[in-house]
Amino acid sequence: MNSPHDALIRLDEFFASTLASVDLAEAEVIRIAGEIGFGEDDVFQIGMAVREGMVNAVVHGNRYSEEKKVRLTVTSEPGRLVIRIEDEGEGFDLQSIPDPTTDENLLRQSGRGLLLIRSFVDEVRTEPLRKHGTVLELVKRRDPGD
Repeated sequence: MNSPHDALIRLDEFFASTLASVDLAEAEVIRIAGEIGFGEDDVFQIGMAVREGMVNAVVHGNRYSEEKKVRLTVTSEPGRLVIRIEDEGEGFDLQSIPDPTTDENLLRQSGRGLLLIRSFVDEVRTEPLRKHGTVLELVKRRDPGD
């Protein structure tokens, strides 16, 4: 049975609400995932999920506001990696996001980020923060063969 003592925080950092920060965050998480033993395909998927989550936080959550930050926390636990991306925006309801696979949404230029994230990680959760903002939590389980 896992206990909270088995978890190890690998990263807890605040990033500016810029697209350049997305690249930095993705690189950090890719490095961590590789260091703790995820295979090449999983590392790629984790990186893409973080990229999409960070873009959503910067663009849709914080709306590029210089006053707002995106907090990225990466915790390794036995057999899995937990990634939390927190923005300071108005928040959103995961259920209210339109399905990008329906006919009316297929040709839209945006709106596929959460679909991609869900395809790359094992669990996706959102929760509102007390005052403002949203936490996007991603969980990627490690293959026992890795």
